[in-house]
This record gives sequence, structure tokens and C-alpha cells, in this order.
Amino acid sequence: MLKPKTLVEIDPWLEPYAPALKSRSDYIEKFKARILDGQSIDKFALGHLYFGLHLVDDGWVFREWAPNASEIYLVGDFNDWQQVSEYQLRRQESGIFELKLPVASISHGQKYKLFVAWEGGSGYRLPSYATRVVQDDITKGYDAEVWQPGSQYGWKNSDFVPSREPLLIYEAHIGMSSEEEAVASYAYFRREVLPRVKQAGYNAIQLMAIQEHPYYGSFGYHVSNFFAASSRFGTPDELKELIDAAHGMGIAVILDIVHSHAVKNENEGLAKFDGTSTQYFHAGSRGDHDAWDSKCFDYGKPEVVHFLLSNCRYWLDEYRFDGFRFDGVTSMLYTHHGLGKAFTSYDDYFGDDVDMDAVSYLAMANELIHAVKPSAITIAEEMSAMPGLAGAIAQGGIGFNYRMSMGVPDLWIKTLKEKRDEDWNLSQIFHELTTRRPEERVVSYAESHDQALVGDKTLIFRLIDQEMYWHMKTDDTNLSVERGIALHKMIRLLTAATNGGAYLNFMGNEFGHPEWIDFPREGNDWSYKYARRQWSLYENDQLKYKWLGDFDKSMLAVVSRLGPTDFQPVYTNDGDNVLSFVRSDYLFVFNFSPNDSYTDYKIPAKPGSYKIALDSDSSVFGGHDRVDASIEYVAEPSEGGSSLMLYLPARTALALKLRR
Repeated sequence: MLKPKTLVEIDPWLEPYAPALKSRSDYIEKFKARILDGQSIDKFALGHLYFGLHLVDDGWVFREWAPNASEIYLVGDFNDWQQVSEYQLRRQESGIFELKLPVASISHGQKYKLFVAWEGGSGYRLPSYATRVVQDDITKGYDAEVWQPGSQYGWKNSDFVPSREPLLIYEAHIGMSSEEEAVASYAYFRREVLPRVKQAGYNAIQLMAIQEHPYYGSFGYHVSNFFAASSRFGTPDELKELIDAAHGMGIAVILDIVHSHAVKNENEGLAKFDGTSTQYFHAGSRGDHDAWDSKCFDYGKPEVVHFLLSNCRYWLDEYRFDGFRFDGVTSMLYTHHGLGKAFTSYDDYFGDDVDMDAVSYLAMANELIHAVKPSAITIAEEMSAMPGLAGAIAQGGIGFNYRMSMGVPDLWIKTLKEKRDEDWNLSQIFHELTTRRPEERVVSYAESHDQALVGDKTLIFRLIDQEMYWHMKTDDTNLSVERGIALHKMIRLLTAATNGGAYLNFMGNEFGHPEWIDFPREGNDWSYKYARRQWSLYENDQLKYKWLGDFDKSMLAVVSRLGPTDFQPVYTNDGDNVLSFVRSDYLFVFNFSPNDSYTDYKIPAKPGSYKIALDSDSSVFGGHDRVDASIEYVAEPSEGGSSLMLYLPARTALALKLRR
């Protein structure tokens, strides 16, 4: 077997940093040896089978790690929420407390908490490994719930393996997936949304807000209970049924996992669990993420690494997720959390402000995930482009399969805000869309949920703005809407066709969902009006949303067939606003000019004959049918290669399939 190339061999610009890369790899190995202490990583990450509440052969056993606690009681429905001696945990070694009870002591569905006492104080806490947490309808507080149904879920699609060539991700939020002004359920999403995802051509869903969180409006990013699937959407079995159904449709399910920080809440979360602020988190100001109003994990503690690695394995084993999109990785990698940093030099990746413990934890997480499930997908939400983050561990990397290409949506926003249509620099745009580290694959996207939130704007709203409210009927002619629809299609096709291994879309944006996302809060009178998806807009043939959704489906049918990212030959003419490139057997041609159409325009192409596979100007997508789709184009020899002569209408994109 050939030895894999090192990061320096892949990227010669890293040569001056070879010692720093070696030092990083050495640190990771020493960190791993210290944490595992001779154990295999897959066995080490089974904390969820030891801690928490479990029904075993001779009764119930409960364990909790709380080194600063002096007393811990299990309280709940089963003992009238009283601190009684029969339910007091006994202190073991290393700050672990344990309680064993007869089978009859606790029943499925009963509520419980911990009462934790320490020197100088006490409080109620939810167990750190609680796998089911529910909100009380009256007090609005949270309790753990005993979840021990009579039988285990019977999986129907156990042999599913995700497809990654390319990975086409539908980013989704269960609760806001219904058209009703309410919180949707796992069951609703399985019945109503999964078929839409399948029909649209996506081969993966990325589920947000699954880990339990007390504030719905946090979008799931202020996690309180890391092992509990959010009960506001339904039961654990209903989530399993959703994942199982997705697998039956050939759709991978990726969990948006939050290990970058934790909610500050003490009653529901890990903050001051045993009376100290440093049990799970850094001491002092380093333990607080002021920008996010949350707590920062201390990744140097073996117990914290054990907790987080076990969390990764739990979601793989218990729910059969196909991988993870790790949230906030930039915040983890640097002590400055990436705030106010431009990352213009390689020096920024190897300085004293790199959190080497966090780097090491992420490398261990990737090793574990791929050891337990070799087909698993790991994605880093990361904007600094740290060398090797999405490179193989054997190369000196950190092991992610993909990095989110977070600069792409920013590029489109900046272009739309700062430049007139006729002044777009397509050479620069193409460079930005296709630039990535040589060892990595990236998830390309024009917009995600971030751009859809209140305070920002979706792509379609930036293009059309308030005209969306008045001129979206198919028989209503409006120049602003016509421009917006044309550019919406072209921007998404250009982004998807230049994808670096994966492409992502947020739920509803494929058909230009007209409204922002605003979760129920005091400022909007706790309304669900903007925390939903209006599927009926796409389903109405009298509205222009249908054009956008149908284009997205046809676009993915082409993109799903694309292979390596060689792009050759590439042609750009910024004066004409024309860009073209080849990928696999497809020639993509874009005329972004707002006014000029071109006849017999010479476009470089591979030798052979071509037929139009996708035309953004087709009337089925709201265009004007200015290009004859029946024509067969033949690439004729020309200076430096071969080329096609094409008619390129203004604001039109074409994908032509090479016929061999």
C-alpha cells in the first residue's frame, strides 16, 4: 500500500510550517495517549452505557460524575420528589456517584431529577447523560423522563450506506417544517417532508436542533442535554422511524452536533452541575463565550473528552445517524474564537492562540466516528480554512471529510450589495467559488439557514425584496421579479456546478421561500408565523415559486452526475459578463449580462457533440425559450483546441451534455 502524501507534499506552501505541523501531530498523539490511557478509542467512547440510568439484569443502576458534590439524591415521581435515603447515590472513586435499585422502584414514563449538594450550596440538576428530557406544561421547567419502553425499535434498513458523489444536502429543521403555525413533529417530517426531499433529488438531510435545548428560538445551538433527542418534536422511536425511512429512500441523515459550547442554564444544563464552574468548562473568562452567551468546554480534561466522544458514539449507535456537521469549529480551534480575525497568513493557524486540546479532541472525534462507522460523514462548520482540518489523519490532518465553504454565501451577498449587475467580476467570482485547500473537500452553498434568519436576507429577498409580496403570479410581468428569478437560478447553478464535493440548500430556499425565519419570542408576541415553511407556494402552478423549485430539481439531476473538479477548459470574459467551464461531461455557460444577448458566441469545449441538458431560460422555469433545445452542437477545431458557437441570451445559464 502506498504511503499517503503528507500535507506538505500536497501543499508546498506549507513547507516553512512543516515543524509546526509535526508539532501538531505529536501533540495530538500525546493527547490521545493521555486521554485513552491504554484503552481503544471505540471502547473508551461508551460512557453512555455506564453513566445515566440503566435497566440491568438485577434492577436499575444510576451513575453520575460530580467530583465536587457532597451528596446526590435521585428524586422523582417514584418518591414524591423527596430526598430519601433509599435513593441517595453512594460516592465511588474519581468523583463518581452510584445508586442501585430494585426493578419495581422505577417505571417507564416517570419523571426524575437529581438533587445535588455541595459545600455552601445545593440545587436540582438534570443528569448529564439523560437520554429523554421533557418540559412540564405548567411550570415550563424540564425533567428527565424514564425511557424504557417494552420493546426496542426494529430497524428495517440496516444495510444503508450513504452516497457521497457528490453529497447533496437538504438542511432542515423539524419544528418549522410544517405550514401550520406550530411546532412540527418527527412523524410529520417523515410523512410530509422526506418525500419532498427525495423527489427534489437530494441524497442527504442535515437535521438541526435535535439535541435538547431549552429555548426553541436558539435554533438548537444552546444545547442543555447532549444525549437527549428534543422531545418537543416527539419520541425517540419517532426519530428512529424518521431516520429509518430516510435510509429506505436512499437518503443519509446527518446530525448538526454542537460540541463547541453549551447553554449557561444551571437547572437544565451542565453549568455549575456540581457547584463549580469548572467541572466541564474552562475557568474564568475563558469559560464564557460572550458573543454566544454560552459556556466553553475544557477539552483538556479526560472526563470532558469522554463525555463528548461518548456523545458522538451514542448518536451513531442508538439512532444510526450517518455522520455529523460539527457546529462552531472555528470557535473551538482558537482561543479568540475566530472573532475579528481575517486569517490572511499561515502564521494565524499555528500561533499560541490555537487551542491544541480542541484540535486534538476533533482529531479523536473523527477517528472514533470513522472507526465505529467507516461510511460516516463528518463536516466542519469552519471559516478559517485551517490546513489539514479536512485532511486525512494519516496525512497529518484532523480528519473531517468536508469543510463548509462559508465564504461562498458571503461572496454572493457582497456582490449583490456592492456591485451593479453589469460590473460583476466573473473571473474573481469563479476563483472564489473554486478556491479550496488542495487536501480538502468542501460543502458549497449559496445560502444556508444563517442567511434566512431575521436580521439577514435570503438570496431571493435580496434580489426581489418587497416586490415578492405583489408580483409572484405567473401572469404578472415585473422587471424586478424577472431579474431576481433569473439570477436566483444562475447563482445557485454556478455554486452547485462548482461544488467542492458537496452542495447544501436550506429547507424551502430551493423554491425561493419568501419569508425570513423568526422563532416565537417576546418581541413577536410568541408567534409561529415565521417559523414554518409554506410548501403550498411551490405547489401552486399559478405562482412563480414553482419555476424555482422545478429548476432546482433539474439542476440537481445534472449536478448529481458531476465528477472531479478539473473545470477545464475555463473561459471568462468580464467585459461581456460571460463565464464557461467544463466539469465531467458537462459544459456550463453563463451570460450574466443584464442587457446583452450574444449570437454565435465562441465557447471553448472538449471535442464532440453536445445537447442542452439544462436551460435556465426555459419557459418551464419562467424563462423565454430563447434557446432552441433541439439543436445538436458540434465542437469545431479552433486555435488552442475546439469550441462551440452558441446563442447566449442575457441572464441565461446553459448546461450542455457531451455526447461521445
